[in-house]
Amino acid sequence: MDRWLRGPLRPFRSGQYRRLAGAVMMSLFAAGVWMIALVWQVISMGGGPTDLSYVAAAAAIGMLATTLLGGVLADRVPQRGILLAVASSRMVSVAVLALLAITGWAQLWHLVAVSLVIGLGNGFTYPAYSALLPSILPAEDLMAANGVEGMLRPTVMQAAGPALASALIAAWSPAAALAVVAVLELAGVLFLLAVRPVPLRRDKSGETAHPVMATLIDLRDGFVYMVRTPWLLATLLFASVLILLIMGPIEVLVPFAIKDRAGGGPGDHAVVMAAFGIGGALGSLGMASFKMPRRYLTIMNLFWGAGCLPLVLVGFARDVWLIAAAVFVVGVCFSAPMVIWGTLLQRRVPPHMLGRVSSLDFFVSLAFMPLSMALAGPVSGSMGVGPTFVLAGALPVAIAVIAIVWAKMRKDELAHPLDIPPTPTDDATTPADTTTNATPAQAHEPTTADALAPAEPDHPTDAPAHGSATTPPNARPAGDDEALTQPRR
Repeated sequence: MDRWLRGPLRPFRSGQYRRLAGAVMMSLFAAGVWMIALVWQVISMGGGPTDLSYVAAAAAIGMLATTLLGGVLADRVPQRGILLAVASSRMVSVAVLALLAITGWAQLWHLVAVSLVIGLGNGFTYPAYSALLPSILPAEDLMAANGVEGMLRPTVMQAAGPALASALIAAWSPAAALAVVAVLELAGVLFLLAVRPVPLRRDKSGETAHPVMATLIDLRDGFVYMVRTPWLLATLLFASVLILLIMGPIEVLVPFAIKDRAGGGPGDHAVVMAAFGIGGALGSLGMASFKMPRRYLTIMNLFWGAGCLPLVLVGFARDVWLIAAAVFVVGVCFSAPMVIWGTLLQRRVPPHMLGRVSSLDFFVSLAFMPLSMALAGPVSGSMGVGPTFVLAGALPVAIAVIAIVWAKMRKDELAHPLDIPPTPTDDATTPADTTTNATPAQAHEPTTADALAPAEPDHPTDAPAHGSATTPPNARPAGDDEALTQPRR
């Protein structure tokens, strides 16, 4: 089997990862069914756009409220337990809602409440998953695993899930689709129960502060680490501006570009958005087939910046196929660097801070995506759809170059290479660390140019608190029956 599990499939050699990937797939599948079932459940109850807005807003508010706290907990509590608690809460809440819908007792506030529960839970999910992955895979497999997750999201959540939901609603009712969501969540819980616990990569034995104070200190330390780490700060600032510039035009203005210039309709809009999703899936899967590039910071940021250039065509194209081709390229160029980014966080951020840094990354998307959508309409109304797409396509290139130069990324990536061949280790050891195969130069992260005090050391061997007291660096996942046969958010 090892001969077939190569390239982007190489993480599946680990039984632990197969179980975790099964849980992720069930969760994404359930989310895809939920999106469509929720809309038609609101409609079946006589609700309209305003009611649907209340339900959607509850989920968004929940995620914003818990994302930063989720990062702190992911660094203090075993991540498997967090994922299990969140998946169980989703399963129970959706099952109750499905029962209410089947019996005809469901009301709008029930939908709002369940959406809020799901949103609150989702704020904990991404930091916990991102921090757990390096505990069960060696460093050389992280990029492939992040690519698989990036491929599953558009194919399972945005395509397969909605397709199943539509079929269930057409054959039975939205309530039946909600029941299937609960079943899928149950399957995800069973997969997580099969994932064996792994030690928390942090030594808390010397902590004396009150839990509330310790949580606030952890949150502060996460922000301090971000500010004092140039490549991280510059990339997050660039990502914030990037999301602000492109997500609103893609989500809000593309339908009007299709209708007003290309003479298309809803079917054409579906084709264009499918092209965006397919491009994202192929970009993630393609990047998962490669090793970490030597110039990973430069390539990642330039990929994001230059990948937005096809948006210039969208504002002036008069053919649907040209718009679809343009957003396909944007999808590829947006998702492929995300694989590098997730892997970069998991390999260069200290293990005891990975949850907090991942939550800051997730918070950027949550905060700027709705703002971008809110601004897209007024901006296009004042300057036109075409010029708005020109700005969205052209500005990211210049901003990417500024970020690379300001943070001295070209110098940084040479000082911290991530493509060093793995060193053979004992098969009977414990989980690999995020800095597996690090060179001596990787022992400490650089600090913001000549202005700030040095950041905390980056390598888990520099301080006991950076990892489990019993976990040696550069070790493989333990406890897996398949781990002995394997050579990594």
